[in-house]
Amino acid sequence: MPYELQALIGPVELITVAAAEVPAARIAPLGQGLALLPATPVFLAALQLGGEEGAHGGEGGFEWFPGGFERRLAAWSKAGPIACVEADYFGGTGTQRAAVWADGRLDLGPLTSAESEPFPPEGSPISRVLRRIGARVEGGHLDEFDAVGLPAHRSTSGWAAAG
Repeated sequence: MPYELQALIGPVELITVAAAEVPAARIAPLGQGLALLPATPVFLAALQLGGEEGAHGGEGGFEWFPGGFERRLAAWSKAGPIACVEADYFGGTGTQRAAVWADGRLDLGPLTSAESEPFPPEGSPISRVLRRIGARVEGGHLDEFDAVGLPAHRSTSGWAAAG
């Protein structure tokens, strides 16, 4: 069964402020005081139409970033850490990329895991950035990914529908 995700994750208050700037944004609650803003095609198009110009991709290495998106992440991160995550899995094999912006700059990452590459002892890229923004393993969960509830939906569009 596939799992694909492109999203921003941060404290509920920060994600709420970020979403208010982009009319197409949908917010989905996570555990531990965090929220997820799915990077749907509609959300990304709204960012592009909002005056941001330039090619996709950037310092975070995320191909789906609209031009200039790092400037927005940097601005939002002045109010608190914000993680950018992506995952693409099918049949247990896939990739992850994750990064954290804090204090107006890229703070951690991008961390990546290639297809069929085992995670290092410190965990998957997504779990590591979740840990950096305050998530903790508790209540018998396997890792931070599980602890905040990311297995609840298997796609970016599923998270958008939940928001």
